[in-house]
Amino acid sequence: MFKPKLFDTLKDYDRQQLVKDLQAGLIVGLVALPLAIAFGIASGVAPEKGLFTAVIAGFVISALGGSRVQIGGPTGAFIVIVYGIVQTYGVGGLVIATFMAGVLLIGMGIARLGSVIKFIPYPLIVGFTSGIAVVIFSSQVKDLLGLHMGAVPADFPAKWKTYAHYFPTSNLYAALIAGGTIALILVWPKVSKRVPGSLVAVLLTTLLAYLLHLPVETVGSRFGKIQSSLPHPYIPSLDFHTIKTLIQPAITIALLGGIESLLSAVVADGMIGGNHRSNMELVAQGAANICSSIFGGIPATGAIARTATNVKNGGRTPIAGMTHAVTLLLILLFFGKWAALIPMATLAGVLVVVCYNMSEWRSFVSILKGPKYDIAILLTTFFLTVVVDLTTAIEIGMILAAFLFMRGMIRSSSVETMTDNVNSDDTGKIEVPKGVEVFEITGPLFFGAAYKFQDALRLADRHPRVLIVRLRKVPLMDATGIRVIKEVVQQSRRRGTRLILSEIHNAQILKDLTDARLVFAIGKANVTATLRDAIRRSHILLEQE
Repeated sequence: MFKPKLFDTLKDYDRQQLVKDLQAGLIVGLVALPLAIAFGIASGVAPEKGLFTAVIAGFVISALGGSRVQIGGPTGAFIVIVYGIVQTYGVGGLVIATFMAGVLLIGMGIARLGSVIKFIPYPLIVGFTSGIAVVIFSSQVKDLLGLHMGAVPADFPAKWKTYAHYFPTSNLYAALIAGGTIALILVWPKVSKRVPGSLVAVLLTTLLAYLLHLPVETVGSRFGKIQSSLPHPYIPSLDFHTIKTLIQPAITIALLGGIESLLSAVVADGMIGGNHRSNMELVAQGAANICSSIFGGIPATGAIARTATNVKNGGRTPIAGMTHAVTLLLILLFFGKWAALIPMATLAGVLVVVCYNMSEWRSFVSILKGPKYDIAILLTTFFLTVVVDLTTAIEIGMILAAFLFMRGMIRSSSVETMTDNVNSDDTGKIEVPKGVEVFEITGPLFFGAAYKFQDALRLADRHPRVLIVRLRKVPLMDATGIRVIKEVVQQSRRRGTRLILSEIHNAQILKDLTDARLVFAIGKANVTATLRDAIRRSHILLEQE
């Protein structure tokens, strides 16, 4: 469970696969180059920090991960939350929150929560992913149109109000470069699927802007000189006040990182027919985020698009992901300073394509045609992500999903009263003796549905001599359900009614009732395996009276 996939893949490793992995790693590294710079800038930090993250975290995720082909690094999903943290707590606060998130991810992996994270509702994931795409796009309009304005407001409505005000200051050259970048990225796969279109777009637009001296803002004009070497590692200092202040953003980073990485790993499994180790993947993601923060980077997770690129180009082992990180490191060391010439409009165009790809609009439309519960979760999460923030969206989305799920479970549960003939699984219909009443509970007997059983007993307003409660269709019983059974036992004693529990097929329910001393209170002879046994026992009890 906690063994990196790298160790497994090296057992039967050969030269042919090494060549494929090196080739795939090189291509993915070239794909990741403009994305890493764009994600760093869009997150509100220096462009080189995106590269630091792709190099350090990308290498660690591949080396220690539970997936054979996972490619890690900064992703678009983190832009919104990272930008918010930087605006509120500064870059120092982001580094500490990333470090804390890494520790939380390792803890989640050790606690074996990898399988639990997979159960997050799909409409919630689509909702916040689509919302993130909208927020990222709205943050790029300034560079997309070359608007002459100050800092972009954090509030979503304020952004568009400001854009409308400064729209007359648009730069035609910047708009053309951004439009050309988008068009080239979309069209280039028809020319070549080997060479990434985003890299071609960055190179061509940068050359045009440089050679023609176009009046557009570049990475260098906004951020100055690009650092072309890794910084010295630094472990952030933590104290109780800092942990208390940054625990919420750290939890959001950890949760989002876990969700994204495991989603990417599942997609990769479907492409290669593999099976990832979810808990080891969480540990690797945690270690990667800790290492990234130590080198001043930003949060990292599994990148679905880059992972798919890796698989499509022949990558089948973690060596490909490690090669991708080394490729980026070499580019940073030898060509990093030239990144300052890249037009901001070019990176905005790259991010627009990223927004479109991560918007999942087809899934969004599909869910809108589905059950109203899913629609409620989708739209709530989407609008909260856009208008409020991602942390609030995930929290309220999870609570809403839980309540709607419980509501569905309550509706699926029922209580049926039978006094004449009763269907039995093994012998067909069985006649119910006079003075005997049968109640059958269908569905989970938990805190949300237990009241139905109580109401059914109350509305019956009869005092049978023997009451049989069938539990064959009860898959779950919580503490509230046990308490209701206990109340039925007490009520039956007061009324002089003998109680029989029939067909407890779930071993855990029987154990819980035994631990609660209810089997003893009812009497072991009055807990029967079949309905026929319960009817037979009711005859004996009637004769005893």
